[in-house]
Amino acid sequence: MHGSKSAIEILRKQLPEGVLATDSASLQVYSYDAATAVTGMPDAVVCPTCEADVVTTLRFADEHRIPVFPRGAATGLAAGSVPQGGIALNLATMRRIIEIDKENMMARVEPGVVNSHLQAAVAPLGLYYPPDPASLKASTLGGNVATGAGGPRCLKYGTTREYVRGIRAVLPGGRILTDGGKYLKSATGYNLSQLFVGSEGTLGVVTEITFRLIPAPPAVGTVMAIFTSVREAATVVGAILGSGILPSVMEFIDSLSLRCVNEAYDLNLPAGAQAMMIVECDGNADAIRTELEIAARLCTEGGALLVKRATTESERAHLWQARRSISPALSRLKPVRLGEDISLPRSELVDMLADIEEISKKFDLMIPTFGHIGDGNLHPNILYDPKDAAEKSRVEPCAEALIKAAVARGGTLSGEHGIGLLKRELLPAAIAPLNIELYRQIKAVFDPNGIMNPGKIFTAA
Repeated sequence: MHGSKSAIEILRKQLPEGVLATDSASLQVYSYDAATAVTGMPDAVVCPTCEADVVTTLRFADEHRIPVFPRGAATGLAAGSVPQGGIALNLATMRRIIEIDKENMMARVEPGVVNSHLQAAVAPLGLYYPPDPASLKASTLGGNVATGAGGPRCLKYGTTREYVRGIRAVLPGGRILTDGGKYLKSATGYNLSQLFVGSEGTLGVVTEITFRLIPAPPAVGTVMAIFTSVREAATVVGAILGSGILPSVMEFIDSLSLRCVNEAYDLNLPAGAQAMMIVECDGNADAIRTELEIAARLCTEGGALLVKRATTESERAHLWQARRSISPALSRLKPVRLGEDISLPRSELVDMLADIEEISKKFDLMIPTFGHIGDGNLHPNILYDPKDAAEKSRVEPCAEALIKAAVARGGTLSGEHGIGLLKRELLPAAIAPLNIELYRQIKAVFDPNGIMNPGKIFTAA
């Protein structure tokens, strides 16, 4: 009965009016995500308003072997939410902040809460939710959990994984799993909550998340430095971290990205600019002043052409303009970009950046690179025109070469975007066969009929 119209009509009668849609406009809206060229049409769209709707949907889907494709705001970068028939389950409609517990510094939310909305809600209480993916103003916290999302502040504060203290999830068949809570420590059995972080919707549907919060840092300051070479910028990273400073952010932009941004927004960058680095420190105001002075001095000693410091919000916004403008600026070069997400030891950064340059020449494709250089997470973006068949044919082998180069240097293929459909075929290049077999076995425990986001992360056995 796999996704048949008759089965879908039975499900419609079991859900509240307006929750399930099959009209062509709705199906089209949920057939793609915001960042990849991959598409897939669902047979139906379910927009649950509460956990009971999710239970009904998964119980029915499991009984009739209808695949379910969970989706948040679809800001993912690996086609993880793109359906292939079946039911697109739009969890963005479950967007309640259930509780903010100031005393225990915890928040309980539904999966459709937007990341920045939680940050704004806890800020007046002097609390802080650090994970800040670039899509924080649109991406949902359920999606952040599904992909193990990161962001610039991961260097100091860690990724989404470090803040998930508990979950409530609906499993295929309608079973409800609860795990974890508001406590900080537990040595009681397996940590099932953490299995769902990075699972990309392949195990079940998270309907409630308990997040740890921390005290908000009282002050923030930023240093921006322009270098004449990528090697200089990468070398300064080690110098700053070796000085005893732990910045909250260390971002990097290579020469091609910088040129695109400068041409698009006229940032008046100095001649010879080949790389930009942004260093941000937060905490006590007096300590920040000292840390920014040290960071600025090390950038200057490391060969920086230009060093600027910012302590006010408007000054910080100005220094961040180049980093935040990269994605739209790159579209001026080519209509499509395949955003890679390699993660590797910081000691390998200089050589990996050289590898990227060589791979770019070998495949005759532009690969502007930027990312979170402080934690070794780089985003090489392969630019191409899909109407140019010869150019498009070189994209996949180019991506494979990037992954293999990162793995050869002790890294892996994704630091924060996930695998989805886009990187599924490259997984064996980074993960041993035994690991992948264990992934399959874990999925089979939670989802024995294989209805949850099938085909994502790895193919069926």
